[in-house]
Amino acid sequence: MASYEADVLQAVALRGRVTVRELAALLGVSDQTVRRVVGPMAERGDVDKLHGAILARTRTGEPPFLARMAIDQDAKVAVATVVAGIVADGDSIALDTGSTTGFIAQALRQHRNLTVVTNSTFVATILATIPGNRVHMAGTELRNHDGAAFDDDAFRTVRSMQVRYAVLSASAIDPKRGVMVHEHAEAEMWRAMAGIAERRIVAADHTKFGRSALVAIGTAQAGRAMQPGDIVATDVRPPRSCTRVLRGLQVVTP
Repeated sequence: MASYEADVLQAVALRGRVTVRELAALLGVSDQTVRRVVGPMAERGDVDKLHGAILARTRTGEPPFLARMAIDQDAKVAVATVVAGIVADGDSIALDTGSTTGFIAQALRQHRNLTVVTNSTFVATILATIPGNRVHMAGTELRNHDGAAFDDDAFRTVRSMQVRYAVLSASAIDPKRGVMVHEHAEAEMWRAMAGIAERRIVAADHTKFGRSALVAIGTAQAGRAMQPGDIVATDVRPPRSCTRVLRGLQVVTP
């Protein structure tokens, strides 16, 4: 079985996500054999298993971007639908990087004449080809796992803009510390985009609530990077444990 593990790791590293059936065809073995190989690998944390698929796990904290796009898709689509219902044709928006904002970009393809500033090449590519849109890609040096920019040029571009909405993702919404992300650069970009917007929209599905991550967006006053009247777009009503950090915010669900 050990001889197959290297092949499994290579397949998920190249694709981010691969099904049991695809691996079986690739290795020339049965689905049952694939499951016997992948089981111990998942227990060790070498890969993740989800609904008949195997996901790459090459980064501490979060799986690679394309793999994250495959997780909790229904919930993320619901959040994206909420945001698309708030944003109107002709609006100006900032979009950060993340699997949820990736789905939001796809939902916004039905809109026209948007002005978009983003540090995500995925978001920029999705929206740049829509007639009437103006898309400003912030940054020149891209991260290797998600194609997002956090260099000085990215921050200069973002801070030179003014938008109606900043649509911002969250890795977690901690009941005490509020919105959290996995990296300091992500927190700085979050604050930069929040600072250029008339109104902020945090896009977070139900799996983010009650969790914690490495870096808090706000200070000890949880969630105060946002202002009263800002929006939390989610797929279901948040748990009571997060009531305090969401106080004063408008929670919108489908």
